[in-house]
Amino acid sequence: MNVEILGPLFGLSELLLGLFKRSKKGSVSSDRGSLRLLWLVILASVGLAIASTIFLPRAGSRVLRDIHPLGTALVLSGLALRWWAILYLGRHFTVDVSIAADHRLVDTGPYRLIRHPSYTGALAAFLGLGICFENYAALAVITVPVTLAFLRRMAVEEAALNRALAGEYAAYSARTKRLIPWIY
Repeated sequence: MNVEILGPLFGLSELLLGLFKRSKKGSVSSDRGSLRLLWLVILASVGLAIASTIFLPRAGSRVLRDIHPLGTALVLSGLALRWWAILYLGRHFTVDVSIAADHRLVDTGPYRLIRHPSYTGALAAFLGLGICFENYAALAVITVPVTLAFLRRMAVEEAALNRALAGEYAAYSARTKRLIPWIY
């Protein structure tokens, strides 16, 4: 599958989330601008990745071309994991960090081994998209800044959850990894 198909598919997926999964009245926002930062970084990174393929064609790679199917698989499996995590949380998933009055810890399903499966999925999809550009410069500008923005977002989200769920979230954090089971 080409980046011309995967990119818009990924973008549409995120646009739908942005439109339909915002926090509801009665929730306490703890976002601290992390959603805005994430969107700005993603848009700039995708733009720079596209520009990289145009202005830095020598950064293209036979190796990345050869593993293009891996990139496609990462995008599709990353989106599947992201959506599984989102659907699993149901009405408790929001694109902006907020705590609802009835907020509770979920530690089953995709949340059993990692605290942020939706972010793991998104990061896998961005890595796959970077590979699909078949250009090292594009791969770098789409993965490094986006990963850093997601790490910032996770710190904001975990601080909010620690405040709201106190010891319960701390215990959950002690027995799970952030993004990759048994590793990180």
